[in-house]
Amino acid sequence: MPFTLPAGADAVAETEVKHSRFIAVLRRVDDPAAAQGFLDEQRRQYPDARHHCSAYIIGNNASDRVERSHDDGEPGGTAGVPMLQVLRTRELVDVAVVVTRYFGGIKLGAGGLVRAYSGAVVAAVDAATLLTRDRRELFTLAIDHGSAGRVEADLRSRGVTVIETVYGLRAVLTLAAQDASELTAVVAAVTSGTGDLEPAGEMWVDL
Repeated sequence: MPFTLPAGADAVAETEVKHSRFIAVLRRVDDPAAAQGFLDEQRRQYPDARHHCSAYIIGNNASDRVERSHDDGEPGGTAGVPMLQVLRTRELVDVAVVVTRYFGGIKLGAGGLVRAYSGAVVAAVDAATLLTRDRRELFTLAIDHGSAGRVEADLRSRGVTVIETVYGLRAVLTLAAQDASELTAVVAAVTSGTGDLEPAGEMWVDL
């Protein structure tokens, strides 16, 4: 099952509900410590705000995935959980979001808070540049040094994901494939039938 995740720079979106200002920032993170550091950073950036609510999802596999959320003083379940639910619904991983609220003097009620915080996160996700992460079969392709550059360029131009190229006695390209038979056909065309693929396991690949 493919996931999505931020490509790089933070995505920021600002919304307003009944004079309360909500600043949502979405960031790619690799571990809980990075998510906590991100939250601390947002608190320092907006020290006069009343609330800094947060949520994050880290890990590709269900067995090692970590999900956390925090309401930061808002009524229980009205901020962090709705924020986390947006990340789940959008199938995001390795991502944290912090929504900073400046209170506008009008209480929103439980339902209003849920809509405001989830809406702020939706706006940030919509503003983000996202990658797709999917599980791919890996193969290695050993070729002569003299043709390595051309072969790699031809493979990339045909949409093949080249993970890395290692130079030893021969150049060894590691390739990722969703369809092994399709990759085999592409490699045969690019190498005039001289290239042999060797299975090399599986991994999650950002596409």
